[in-house]
This record gives sequence, C-alpha cells and structure tokens, in this order.
Amino acid sequence: MQGCARTPARQPLALRRLRRAGVTAFASALLFVPPTLAGEPAPFGARAGLDIAAVSALAWAPDARLVYIENDEALDGQGAAARWGYLFFSPHLDKARAYSVRDGKIAVADTLDMKLETPPLATDWIDSGVALAAAERVGRSFCRQHGGRLSTMFLMRGPFQDGDPDETTWTFVYASANAPSLFVVVDAAQGKVRRTSRG
Repeated sequence: MQGCARTPARQPLALRRLRRAGVTAFASALLFVPPTLAGEPAPFGARAGLDIAAVSALAWAPDARLVYIENDEALDGQGAAARWGYLFFSPHLDKARAYSVRDGKIAVADTLDMKLETPPLATDWIDSGVALAAAERVGRSFCRQHGGRLSTMFLMRGPFQDGDPDETTWTFVYASANAPSLFVVVDAAQGKVRRTSRG
C-alpha cells in the first residue's frame, strides 16, 4: 500500500463509530494489551479471528449474533491487524458482548449493558484484505494529497448505507491532520465502493 501510512498501535476502538447509530462507545471498557517487541503476533484478516469469537459468544448465549467487527490494533497494507474486535448481541438477554482476539486467543471479553438496534451481519462478507483493496482506489489519493493514513475499518449493517440499509458494508476511515477525514463505504458482498464522504 503506497500513499497511506500505517496507523500506530492504539487502544481498542471497537464500536467507536457505532455512536452514529445511537450506541455509546465502549472502547474504554476493553483493556489495552500492549504489543510485545519480541514474538509479536502476526497480523491476520478479520475472518481468521471470527471462529474463536463465535464459539465463545455462543457459549455465552445460544442466540448470540454477530453485529459488528473492527480492527483493535494497527492495520497493515493488506487489511490485517494483530487484534480484531467482534461484537455479538443476544436478543434473549438483551445484552451485547465484545470479544477482542489476538494471537489466536480471546484477549478481552466484556458483557456490555447497552441497547442495540444494529441488525446482524450477513454471513457472506468479504474479508478485510479484499475490502481494503477496493477502498484503496479512493483512499490512496486522499493519503497522497493530505498526508493521511488509514486509521480504522469496521464491518456493520445499516446506518452507513442509506440506499440499502439492509446491506452489510465495510467502512474505512482515512484520517489527516490537514483535512477532514475520508469515509469509504464498500459493499461487503461484492467489494464495490458504494459511497464516500468527508467529515
């Protein structure tokens, strides 16, 4: 990936953007696990951590459904991160539970007392690397022009796609100190850019 700098390692960001959908962010509820210099875990795509998170979620609540995914550590040029956050919601319990997966293990699991109107994700979504390749066609230009960087990517369904609110989409946030952030929304089924916005 040329033109966009890597994001520095940071505290987990899971659900920060869901506040647009009326949900309070819970990043502060997740404990920061700093990367180690020796033997640092290899980055992985978002799908690679899903199985372990899903098994844990179904043990917590048999009706748990996946509603949100976000990188919890810095992204590389292939859409991989050393840590990903997965949010599940149980209609029966009326509660959400977040799992942060790192190095093939659950690094953090936290039950959240929050109301969610976000519908479950579709099951046929493309992985983070494929989605990033589509977003970069727009994002690279922004990064070159404004000295920007890809800061966050998240998968959700609903509020960021006005034309088809039922569609599951990847949203990419490119940040710059010199310009408003660029949001690129990619159809998570076909890998096509659906919309861009600044803000």
